[in-house]
Amino acid sequence: MTTPQEGLLAGTRRALLHRIAVAQSEGRAPSLVAAVVRDGQTVWHGARTSVEGHAPDQDVQYRIGSITKTFTAVLVLRLRDEGVLGLDDPLEKHLPGTGAGETTVAELLSHTAGLAAESPGPWWERTPGSLRPGLADVLGDLTAPCAAGRRYHYSNVGYTLLGALVEELRGVPWEEAVRGEVIEPLGLTRTGVRPQAPAAGGWAVHPWADVMLPEPVEDFGRMASAGQLWSTTGDLARFAAFLAQGDERVLGVETLREMQTPSAPAGPGDLAEGATYGLGLQIQQRDGRLLVGHSGSVPGFLASLTIGVADDVAAVVLANCTSGLMVSQVASDLVRIVADAEPRIPEPWRPLPEVDAAVLELAGQWYWGTSAHALRVTSDGLVSLGPLSGGGRRSRFRPNGDGTWTGLEGYYAGELLRAVRRPDGSVDHLDLGSFVFTRQPYDEGAAVPGGVDPAGWRGISAAR
Repeated sequence: MTTPQEGLLAGTRRALLHRIAVAQSEGRAPSLVAAVVRDGQTVWHGARTSVEGHAPDQDVQYRIGSITKTFTAVLVLRLRDEGVLGLDDPLEKHLPGTGAGETTVAELLSHTAGLAAESPGPWWERTPGSLRPGLADVLGDLTAPCAAGRRYHYSNVGYTLLGALVEELRGVPWEEAVRGEVIEPLGLTRTGVRPQAPAAGGWAVHPWADVMLPEPVEDFGRMASAGQLWSTTGDLARFAAFLAQGDERVLGVETLREMQTPSAPAGPGDLAEGATYGLGLQIQQRDGRLLVGHSGSVPGFLASLTIGVADDVAAVVLANCTSGLMVSQVASDLVRIVADAEPRIPEPWRPLPEVDAAVLELAGQWYWGTSAHALRVTSDGLVSLGPLSGGGRRSRFRPNGDGTWTGLEGYYAGELLRAVRRPDGSVDHLDLGSFVFTRQPYDEGAAVPGGVDPAGWRGISAAR
């Protein structure tokens, strides 16, 4: 894989190198390797290591832990897009007999099923998967620490069930499904369930001494779909480009946007950190920037894949230590460095090729009661409606082909916008989920709910 280092300015490249050098040194990581993706292309690669005269390149494998969950979520959403299952389907419909059958596919994807975080002991990441040969061994007594659908509670058990669901519906092992449906189509030649040389060894670094201990490398068996994969910065850079831009051979852009939409109620701690979860992707607001991706942690390895959505910049950071290094923070810093130093150049503004006169008639100022709003017709074929100034409810709307529009985000997501016309064809008002928008504040000539005082607007003397 080529990495066009000249794609970034020299000062930006040095800032990136400095950030990972500080991270590896202060985090006491045996090695750290990173990559940055911009506009779908790898534009920088860097590495730091404790081994004299050698540094890992973009083809050295590291274990990526729970980034595996995003691969599993892609498999499940492919099944949804094919019509094989629905996100609201109970698990029992497709995978009977688990004892967790009432939980839905969406709840499993978003960690809101209420299931336990881990399987019953011993510690599954440091013991062979042969100790948990069946789903019952992973699920244990199914004591649910949280009510289903009520809150976000991260669950490796839940993603084990999703892996079993994929196997049941595809009729092949999860390993075969993820290889044939995601890894191979995206050209991730150095990604797989088992390490292939060159691969980094996993280490535990003593918290109070500069010494190391090798970590065991176990096959997770039934729990592979929660954290088994090995990969490289080169392959994860390609995977990040896919998550940002889509690939119709795997998943389209609309489904990937759905993955990036918050699906889990956030607890107080999550709210304080600006973090939530979508469908197989972590979502975070950091320094005013929306970041999506996933982190990974298994004994001996730390990993992070982070995408700055608005900037179309992604970063991958991999390290071979159990703890001590905040790889997610490093990855978000790499995104910030590039986005701030070399901000994205917007596409040129272009006018619409054509416009419907009935739509253009609606453009301009409207009032919801006394609150001034503007409706704009944009070059992407949508309309937007929002306050003229300050905060408040705003949304883009997509046309439905019948003179109505459906809201795409925020308070108005899924709500219907329509123009209500008088018998002569002129527009009386806009109706948005029963809210009335008129051309003038409480327009006496429009059908305002509750009517308008016939005496009209008045000053203080007339109000006495």
